[in-house]
Amino acid sequence: MRFGKIAAVILLLFSSFRASAQRPVLSMPDHDDKLYYFGITFGVNFSVHRINYTSSFALTDTFKRIQPLWQPGFNLGLMGTLRLTRFVDFRFIPCLLFAEKRLQFEYGPPSDSISNRAIESIYMHLPFQFKFKSDRINNFRFYGLVGGKFDYDLAANARSKRPDEFLKINPIDYGMEFGVGFQFFNPNFIFSPEIKISQGLSNQLFRDQGLQLTNAIDRLSTRMIVISIHLEG
Repeated sequence: MRFGKIAAVILLLFSSFRASAQRPVLSMPDHDDKLYYFGITFGVNFSVHRINYTSSFALTDTFKRIQPLWQPGFNLGLMGTLRLTRFVDFRFIPCLLFAEKRLQFEYGPPSDSISNRAIESIYMHLPFQFKFKSDRINNFRFYGLVGGKFDYDLAANARSKRPDEFLKINPIDYGMEFGVGFQFFNPNFIFSPEIKISQGLSNQLFRDQGLQLTNAIDRLSTRMIVISIHLEG
């Protein structure tokens, strides 16, 4: 009889331990009740120029080929989030974004030479986004985002008088963005990895007839992939 009681107590303790082990501790349980909250963001980006050529590009032999190349950069900034509904947030993420776009172009005869030149940018990147959230699953959540952006390139050379410029870029760009991300809730912060695609809609080419490339390119826009880590409170 005594053995049966001991076995019953052990079984009860084991069942209680198993039930508690299957029930994870909910981190930051009141977070979804906040009207707004802030955070920091950092990450890497990969950017490239999209090119539309002029009609004269195919009719002349100045350039045989103009090829845009993807290049890496990094970004660092702050973020503010405003809760609109249970499943929708509005975000504003001002940051500094350091990017580089590279062009490889091949001259026609008689030189037939290849040149590889970089266009460096330091953007004041101002994206505003709507974040569409899933239900929270314990300490995890998935979300999608869509929005727009305004960029000002502090390193743009549109007004440069240097004789070695090969292409001139307007400083202002605007466009659209979309992406996906995940939220992992910890006891004191939220860890959020995210990936987004940013597409510029403006023509960043500053037309200078004295530059050969300007006569070959009709439109220049920026495409960027940004991989970020958000730390939210």
